[in-house]
Order: sequence, then structure tokens, then C-alpha cells
Amino acid sequence: MKKQILIVDGYNVIGTWPQLKKLKSQDHLEDARDQLLAILANYRKFFEGQIIVVFDAMYVPGIKEHFNKWDLDVIFTPEDMTADTYIQNLSEKLNTITNQVTVVTSDQAVQWTIFSRGAIRIPSYELYRRIQEMKRELNLESKEHHDRSIQRTTPWRDDQLEELARLRDELSKKP
Repeated sequence: MKKQILIVDGYNVIGTWPQLKKLKSQDHLEDARDQLLAILANYRKFFEGQIIVVFDAMYVPGIKEHFNKWDLDVIFTPEDMTADTYIQNLSEKLNTITNQVTVVTSDQAVQWTIFSRGAIRIPSYELYRRIQEMKRELNLESKEHHDRSIQRTTPWRDDQLEELARLRDELSKKP
């Protein structure tokens, strides 16, 4: 099975997801970045592969950084390189016979370039919907687990319960 690699266009996602877009519009871009990384770190627990988040230097000039946070690879591109160019080059480099690269961006030009190089593309909002669905499923599973744990436990085995039910039915038939 191929190693799954998810490359996320950070600022594109921030501009698409409702709660992050709101933070950006209120000039809280750093908070939006931190929330995105926290959300993706939670998603990472269920995504079996590597997640790389790319931010370009247009919003943080002078920074060229690569670090690991919460099991995510976070990259700030060099000041003279856009995230789009970085992502296109990175996806081409990583998309090998042993890797399956998926790029999350809503930028049409990047999507077509990525697709032409053999990677999979997902619009930013589609990843948002997938994460929301994952949260719903986890909440449902958690509720079901909780409900099972509070059910009354019985000292009877299933075969004993069946025998008791049979005896009850026999006794109820007698006049």
C-alpha cells in the first residue's frame, strides 16, 4: 500500500473555512494558523499518513522555516516563493511509485498542475466537510460507547438468559 501524503495550502484553507476566515478578517491571522494546525493535528490521529502544511511568506516576510508541530510538518516558504510554487514542486518530488500525494487547495491553477503531475487534488472546503463528518462519527461512536457502558450489567450468561426465557414462556402457557 502506498504511503499517503497530504499537502495542505495553509492560507488557502484559512481563506475557505468559516471560523478561520473570520479570524483572518479580524486580523487574527496567527490565531487562524494555530487553529488550523490544531484541527489538522486532531485529523492526523485518524489520517494514516503524513500531513504537510505550507504557508507562504507573503503574510510573514523574512521567515523561511520548516518545523514539526503535533506530528505535522509545517513549512513557511522562502520570501521569494509562493506556496503554490512550493506545493507544485513538493508534490512532484514526493509523488513516487511508493507515495500517493493529495493536495488540499481551492486554487484552480494549482489543482490542474497537481493533477497533471499525478497527484490527487481536494478543494479546501471538501477537507473541511470530511473533518466535520469525522467529528460527527466520533461523537456518535463516543455516545454509543457511553450508552453501552451505563447499561445494567447482568450476572447471567446468554445461555442462562435463554433458558430463563424458555421457562417463563412455558409457565405462562399453563392455566
